[in-house]
Amino acid sequence: MLLRKPRHSLLAGVAHGSPRRALGTLLLLTLVAVAAAVGGHGVGERLAPGGWTPATAQSTRADAFLASHFGGGEPHLVLVVTTKGQVDAPAAADAGRALTGRLSSDPHTAWVRGYWPQEVPELRSRDGHSAVVAVRFRGDERAVLAASKAVTARETGRTGPLQVAATGEAALFAEMERLSTEGALVAELIVAPLVLLILLWIFGSLVAALLPVVVGGFAVVTTTAVLRLLSEVMTVSVFVLNIATALGFGLAVDYCLLMVSRYREELAAGAQPVQAAERALGTAGRAVAFSATTVAAALGALMVFPLPLTRSLAVGGAAVAVCSAAGALLVLPAMLVLLGARVNRFDLFARWRRGAGRPLSQGRWYRLAMWVTRRPAAVAVGTLLVLGLLAAPGAGVRFGMYDDRILPPSSPVARASQRLRTDFAAEAEDTATVVLPGLRIAPPAEALDSDAPEASPAAVSAAAAVHGYAARLSRLPGVRQVQTATGTYRGGRLTADADVRGAGFAGPAGTWLSITPAVPSVLSPEGRLLTERLRREPAPGPALVGGSGARMTDTEDTLSSRLPAAILLTVAATLVLLFGYTRSLLVPLKAVLLNALSLAATFGIIVAVFQQGRLEWLTGPLNAPDTTDVIIPAVMFCTAFGLSMDYEVFLLSRILEEHRNGTETRLAVATGLQRTARLFTSAALVFAVVMASLAACDLAMLQLIGFGLAVAVVLDCTLVRALLVPAVMCLAGRANWWPARGARS
Repeated sequence: MLLRKPRHSLLAGVAHGSPRRALGTLLLLTLVAVAAAVGGHGVGERLAPGGWTPATAQSTRADAFLASHFGGGEPHLVLVVTTKGQVDAPAAADAGRALTGRLSSDPHTAWVRGYWPQEVPELRSRDGHSAVVAVRFRGDERAVLAASKAVTARETGRTGPLQVAATGEAALFAEMERLSTEGALVAELIVAPLVLLILLWIFGSLVAALLPVVVGGFAVVTTTAVLRLLSEVMTVSVFVLNIATALGFGLAVDYCLLMVSRYREELAAGAQPVQAAERALGTAGRAVAFSATTVAAALGALMVFPLPLTRSLAVGGAAVAVCSAAGALLVLPAMLVLLGARVNRFDLFARWRRGAGRPLSQGRWYRLAMWVTRRPAAVAVGTLLVLGLLAAPGAGVRFGMYDDRILPPSSPVARASQRLRTDFAAEAEDTATVVLPGLRIAPPAEALDSDAPEASPAAVSAAAAVHGYAARLSRLPGVRQVQTATGTYRGGRLTADADVRGAGFAGPAGTWLSITPAVPSVLSPEGRLLTERLRREPAPGPALVGGSGARMTDTEDTLSSRLPAAILLTVAATLVLLFGYTRSLLVPLKAVLLNALSLAATFGIIVAVFQQGRLEWLTGPLNAPDTTDVIIPAVMFCTAFGLSMDYEVFLLSRILEEHRNGTETRLAVATGLQRTARLFTSAALVFAVVMASLAACDLAMLQLIGFGLAVAVVLDCTLVRALLVPAVMCLAGRANWWPARGARS
């Protein structure tokens, strides 16, 4: 009977069985990469800047109803217009009316509401030197962002007697995009030489150091092509491209380190290049395949959240894991076969390397593991206490969403936002809205006059109901005033009768109310409480609460309600895949729990630094509010979890190999740590340096992501992999390998 050829041998035979076949494979994959690069060209223009709120959320439906039936909704762009004299001066008024006319005639504009030409008092600053022109555009998020950029480029700056600056949601997105691009460019210029030096030191040769660059490039261009295809059938967030690039580079370094290290071991043992590549595929390649599958499955669990951002992150993250593994299992072995022993050439740091031929038992990681395994309980308890202390600040988290206050003070958008916040009586972008679909009332003059012959009893009754409802809302904590078709209300009293503009609050489709909040920011826990109070107050009919504060509340509620399901799916997928890899029940459970501890500690550090400002004596004042963004940690932890599972599989792969060769658990752990610790700590160092460089950017969001991911990988590779894993596995002993047969303690 013929023996079946192992799967890794089949893969090696098809792709890398000879130098000629390896060259053919490499040429074919190069064509694939070129086609992917062409197909993915322009993907940035297809990505959406938002994707934070579910399409079925109450706030989304309220905003859509307001925009479609009343031409309302929040403005996408707010122009703050300043003049040296008064905005009512003839020259300034003429220029202001011309500005409003140009904006109104733009085919991309849905509506324009400005101080001119009606001279609306609320849209003039207290000193009379500034006025506001608010603009809402047509189309989806991509169309809105493009139209906003065009208007900003055309209208801002000095226009006759006027000085125009832009703020608002679209301006904030555009400014964040600009600052993130500039920050990434500066980071690349600073970090690229440093990363190359680290790769040269880690890989031991210039030739080997360039391999992860090739594999990472293959992963990124193929993932970009996948995202371009996905953008045709679903909303793909612009953040996914940044996360996929970072994760793809991190996985490429990880996989190349593992594969090249094993390939070199086989060459040193006397194997020919083809044989060495086959053996590396059979050992390290198996770990790469399981790691990529685990990362893809864990990120795929984000599909349970009905947010375009998280769903596109799930698909994009899974795609980059698969593409990184494809590069490591197809592109890399082909290059190794062609390079042969030349993979070790041009070691620029050879004279400074020590201990190259040192016995295994004299390795520093081996000695550390043996030290840990002699006192596992003390090490485990001490490390858990440290992680617990680091995680403790997370209990004081205040969730919110970031607004213009994350921008540096030098940003023109930040300056315009600050002027809008301090010089004007009310901020159009911070109002909450309550929509009453189907509740028809008469126009204001008729509705308030019950003796008017045109007013029907139903209209009078509806107006009375809206009057009472608006009065009750104006008494709620956190509400400054309420405006609707029946007038303006403060503290439960009608303070101003409805005028001709009140007709804009009522129509055949229903009625709506505008609530001016009295909280510092609607994108804060106080803003969430205000939204909850508005939704709890009995309304005269079905009511929908919208606005930026309501969107934040709906996003937070969606994340919290689906979080248990996402955790369950992530844990289940990880346990099943790691059980298939290790044939153990305890080892996968340990991996999930330790990953959770590492992420909790990272979260606590982020809260302490960015929300509570405990390191301002070192970092200086940060451009961040005293809240933690509800979305960014979720996005960041997906990347951190993927890399943590990567390091776990690498460590387990060598521990399992040693154990299955008959080594007892204690020595297997020490040997596995010695063989792989240098690999995953080096990979973590490269990734941490790249991420830490983002901390030098002027955008607080990038600072948080860069700092958080750098801390996450450093904690995982030091406290967790180097200390907790050896201690826990030593304490578990034979139970590590249950239910496998013949387990040794």
